[in-house]
Amino acid sequence: MAENQLASLIQTYLADRARQGLEPVGAEAITAQVLGKRPTVNRYLAALVSQGAILREGVGPATRYRIADAATSSAAAADTPRAKASPPWTAEALKLRAQLQAPLGTRMPVTYRREFVDSYVPNQSSLLPADLAADLLASGRAQGQQPASTYARKVLEQLLIDLSWHSSRLEGNRTSLLDTQTLFAKGRSTGDDVDATMLLNHKDAIEFMVDAVPEYGITTPVVRNIQSLLMQGLLENPDAVGAIRNTVVHITDSVYVPTQVPSLLEEMLGLIVDTARQVKNPVEAAFFLWVHIAYLQPFEDGNKRTSRLCANLPLMLTNCAPLSFLDVAADDYAIAVTGVYERLDVTLAAELFAWTYRRSIAKYRVVLESMAAPDPFRARYREHVGEAIRHVVEGATAVEAIAALALPEPDQPLFHALLRKELQGLEAFNCARYRLAIRKTEQWIAQGRPT
Repeated sequence: MAENQLASLIQTYLADRARQGLEPVGAEAITAQVLGKRPTVNRYLAALVSQGAILREGVGPATRYRIADAATSSAAAADTPRAKASPPWTAEALKLRAQLQAPLGTRMPVTYRREFVDSYVPNQSSLLPADLAADLLASGRAQGQQPASTYARKVLEQLLIDLSWHSSRLEGNRTSLLDTQTLFAKGRSTGDDVDATMLLNHKDAIEFMVDAVPEYGITTPVVRNIQSLLMQGLLENPDAVGAIRNTVVHITDSVYVPTQVPSLLEEMLGLIVDTARQVKNPVEAAFFLWVHIAYLQPFEDGNKRTSRLCANLPLMLTNCAPLSFLDVAADDYAIAVTGVYERLDVTLAAELFAWTYRRSIAKYRVVLESMAAPDPFRARYREHVGEAIRHVVEGATAVEAIAALALPEPDQPLFHALLRKELQGLEAFNCARYRLAIRKTEQWIAQGRPT
């Protein structure tokens, strides 16, 4: 890892701990989270303390660090990509970036080249440097044998917010992170505008992925369903949702002209998905899907957002940290994909991908760490949750079930979220813990899990 990434990763980690309400942390834990070398981390910690960016408490082995002014840091992190954070571009990447920023009239128009896929041999070829892909896999993969999507399910609440907001922001969405959280708690309404619909569509698509990956894996129908969920209510032609396009598309600020042949689009999408499925390293497979779905442009609209979500399919399948495109600036993203479109050069894309995935790895480690201790709220309301679940399965709505419990009003929103999560995981094979009959539970599930 380039050393000048460490300062940003350290601040991100400490700000995330503050947001989670966690205590200050020592240098050893920080080193483990940011994947750096201890002497280098110590040097950056000292520099950040001298700059006032972080605060040091205690002395000797008891020394702990926290973000300076946690309230301000949390507010800034909520609605901005941390003051235009960018990868520490290499000289090669900066040279390519300068070439891609030349006036459009000086750049040669190009179209789709299928040899970009055809020449790729799974587990022999590599779009990412092989050592980088291996390093990211070692850093991001959960330990132990677990069912597919286990990692994603554990961090799902945070993932829904992160991936939905950061992906939508790259499409020009103007909703703040705080308003996104409020929107997700409220759900859909007749007054939703385009921005709200885009965010809620992301939420639906991510929830679909978490459920679909363990059952179906990486398949073309899964990819097409992701696009259909992302674009529901956003296309003038409803028949285009999930369908291979038969219309011309234009790429803004690029001389790249995607192929307009529907049969080729369908063939290449199938080949891309089949190739990614054969790649053993899930990080390389994630990068492959992200790059190639965007390059192909198989759908009438929503191709880039579909590619971002599809990059998570192999990561979910193998229980790696999800990829949320944390803090990626729109201009960095645009220039990275333009390098692929016009030059078939993944230099910028690879550096951006590695940079933001490391941030995701660090972020979701913090989330998992915050969940390690017993949840006092869950423990306090364990019996109430069971009672509410029985009411719902017997025909009450979640709102009615909660009202019957007469809980303190401040606790009701959090209890509602906990109840919703427990209901999502309720199955005939685990219903006994709630003192529910198997047949009654099966009937409720067969009815579509009404709440």
